[in-house]
Amino acid sequence: MSQTARLDDITLSEQIADWIAGLEPSDLPEASRAKSRDILVDITGLCVAARHTDYVAATLGATEPGEHVIIGQSRRAAASSAALVNGTAAHGEDFDDTFEGGPVHSGVVLVPAMIAAAQTHGFGNDRLVLGLAVGTELLCRLALAVPKAVHKAGFHPTAVLGAFAATAGVCAATGADRRTTANALGTVGSMASGIIEYLGDGSWTKRMHPGWAAQSALRAHALAAAGFIGPRRVFEGTHGAFRAFAPSIEADPTRITEGLGRDWVMQTITFKPYPCGTMVQPYIDCAVALGQRGASLEGIERITCKTAEGIVHRLWEPLDLKQAPPTAYAAKFSVPYGVALGLARRRATLEEFTEAAVFDPDLRALAAKVGFEVDPDNPYPAAFTGHVRIEYADGRVEEQEQGHMRGGVKEPLSRDEIDAKFEANLAFGGATEAQAKALLDTCNRIASGDADTALLQGLALA
Repeated sequence: MSQTARLDDITLSEQIADWIAGLEPSDLPEASRAKSRDILVDITGLCVAARHTDYVAATLGATEPGEHVIIGQSRRAAASSAALVNGTAAHGEDFDDTFEGGPVHSGVVLVPAMIAAAQTHGFGNDRLVLGLAVGTELLCRLALAVPKAVHKAGFHPTAVLGAFAATAGVCAATGADRRTTANALGTVGSMASGIIEYLGDGSWTKRMHPGWAAQSALRAHALAAAGFIGPRRVFEGTHGAFRAFAPSIEADPTRITEGLGRDWVMQTITFKPYPCGTMVQPYIDCAVALGQRGASLEGIERITCKTAEGIVHRLWEPLDLKQAPPTAYAAKFSVPYGVALGLARRRATLEEFTEAAVFDPDLRALAAKVGFEVDPDNPYPAAFTGHVRIEYADGRVEEQEQGHMRGGVKEPLSRDEIDAKFEANLAFGGATEAQAKALLDTCNRIASGDADTALLQGLALA
């Protein structure tokens, strides 16, 4: 761009590149560093929890040879393959962090991308944390610019927007110049993808979306660093990402640029207490609360939940399928199943989202009684809410509502709770107590910016 270009000639990708250029680890606020640490710990635990699953085995079977670390595994792979496996494992059980206002999941894209990039380029752990924070910040802001619209168009926001975010993270960590970053963002726009047809049958594709976004970022950065040119108006152009992936609304770029570098939105990231879809979680909390206060399972005529219109097509319809999910994975995106689980078992752990649990006839009979009504005043996506009303045949009514998602800004999980979740996930994945302790120590040292680049090798397990 020429020296005489006016400010309004600067594209959105170039404004983002201007922000990233020259950023140093010391520029990160302490709260952003702390949140990055928690993201790294959470994602590492999730990768181990999923390491013996069939979908991870299938993804491992498609890897290319190389020397990059795969979290929780003994084998190594090429950078892009390692990023794909790590992203798939981390997102596989839908237990990863989320962002109220999106919804998007950051760690499942950024952690795999940054670990692979650090091994490829040899930058230190302080820069790894910088890239993790920068990418997470951009992902949250991109989601705010096009609320609900990416899902409405049939795409997975984490997959589409995550490709841009991970690219920004890699560029920040490597110290890429303004031109390289802008071209990398422009190029990755042609790699962004991820349709949500998996909602119809509980198939596996959602699981691989974050890993695909992470490996796309590695490729886009490499191309731009080698001189490849991407479109300048990749976001706001006539055929740009906003119009392609969020055509139902006019995007608001100010949600991306306003306060960028000063106000860190990523500090409001939410950590999930349950291994299922984000917006299902407050409903489980409501159902658990009802169960704990003694709501009977006998004589129930119907269970009705107030809900946001924006989540109906993903979590409520087709209702007969959501009331009887065909697979354990499909159950993770079913409010009826989540409500039945909370009422009957008063918990929702990884064990409750196995095939054995999902096909429990008592749970399915209870889920068949759960329906919904759209609340036009629901604040989604600014907040994720829950509501359960039980009506009994004798006229009694039991009701519970919750105006936020537990684990978020209004009711965050403590550091101890995040570490306890990590330990439970390690145990579920078959790791020993000694391995769990060593892995947590490794994560803490990486997040502290410890200069020992060999620490990343400690993320592998025999």
